[in-house]
Amino acid sequence: MADILKHYDVVVIGAGPAGYIAAIRSAQLGFKTACIEKWINPEGQQVLGGTCLNVGCIPSKALLASSEEFEKITTHASHHGIVVKGASFDLKAMLARKDSIVSKMTKGIEFLFKKNKIDWLKGEGQFIGSDADKVSIAVKGLKDSDSQSLSAGHVIIATGSKARHLPNIPVDNKLICDNEGALAFDKVPAKLGVIGAGVIGLELGSVWRRLGASVHVLEATPQFLAACDESVSKEAFKLFTQQGLKIEMGIRINEVKASAKGVTVAYKPAEGAATELQFDRLIVSVGRVPNTENLNLEAVGLSVNEQGFIPVDDCCATANPRIFAVGDVVRGPMLAHKGEDEGVMVAERIAGQATHIDYNCIPWVIYTMPEIAWVGKTEQQLKVEGRAYKAGQFPFMANGRALGMDAPEGFVKILADAKTDELLGVHIVSVAASDLISEAAVAMEFKASAEDIARICHPHPSLSEVVREAALAVDKRALNM
Repeated sequence: MADILKHYDVVVIGAGPAGYIAAIRSAQLGFKTACIEKWINPEGQQVLGGTCLNVGCIPSKALLASSEEFEKITTHASHHGIVVKGASFDLKAMLARKDSIVSKMTKGIEFLFKKNKIDWLKGEGQFIGSDADKVSIAVKGLKDSDSQSLSAGHVIIATGSKARHLPNIPVDNKLICDNEGALAFDKVPAKLGVIGAGVIGLELGSVWRRLGASVHVLEATPQFLAACDESVSKEAFKLFTQQGLKIEMGIRINEVKASAKGVTVAYKPAEGAATELQFDRLIVSVGRVPNTENLNLEAVGLSVNEQGFIPVDDCCATANPRIFAVGDVVRGPMLAHKGEDEGVMVAERIAGQATHIDYNCIPWVIYTMPEIAWVGKTEQQLKVEGRAYKAGQFPFMANGRALGMDAPEGFVKILADAKTDELLGVHIVSVAASDLISEAAVAMEFKASAEDIARICHPHPSLSEVVREAALAVDKRALNM
């Protein structure tokens, strides 16, 4: 490794949403900034964006949108008096559209790096050591000639996460796939198995179901979408099974075998005798694990916990005063927007600003159809805490805009403190829930009450009226029900 030739004020390791946003904000604050990223796309090009932009959030939402359009034409167009006969799709074109969106987004980050004068160091970052003034880092390039060593006043670790794989179930991303392989099927499988009824499994299962696959989801836990409010999880289970997803809860996988005929999954259902299913392809979607194993953290006095996360305080500071960690490598939800906010917070902390994040106000979204979104506490969490609360709920089937859109499914549920009326949680099952939840997140950040939302004039007709009606329902005075 070459001698240390460059010094930066801030070096970010990883260029996913948490990392590239941290780098941009650092540069905006006047720091000489570099970002280390090694990602290589299928074409052999080194690109920015990490998992989210390359094989996660962005490509999955592109395929979700394409498959939704196809289902609208084949299933819902007739509800509008539109007759479409013989509709078909071109999977190759769908995948090409997805790839073009990914390319546009990753090139956009590269443009932002140039605009903000951020050095992109193409390679894998690893700590060498640290002292009171700086941290030393080795960057291993694709070629030895591209490798270098550098130092930084502060380092932000943002190396993201990867799909969790199960023991004895080898993922080849051909027959047995994680999220990467499931985004690039060369044809629609007639029978698709999904192990894991979490966010990714439900989203990808929905994509291929809409395009014609028979989808069977196997989940080890007994409760469907346990992180959601219980009323939301019940509604979602009902809607997804009505759409054609077969979902089994509380199962135990015994064996998975791949052969020329496909994939055989032997399992024990929650009730009854052990059985097995034959699939053309299998998606393994059982969560994600942090990418922390190749950083040489010991060289800078750091380590990871039992789950592989880097311990940090509320402001993402590690035990080394010159090193921060953000995004999927630290505690909290593995959400791109959570990582982005942490990246901004850390950059501003390095600049001496007293910024913070209220993690209770970070919204969650599942991009199924209908979408599921929530922010704050669930009803079951409030019960465990012993907090007195009141609830209001309003269905989209009573909303004119939802009916006009042929999207009457779902509801908005609002939880508020029984005495102060402060918003404690907002839960939405609906088309466009990912957009509707933002009003709730803003309100909660400003410690608003249900009455505040109830008193605000919402446009008519709009889906947002349901948020207001749910707020009115908290005090049992909904106007349209």
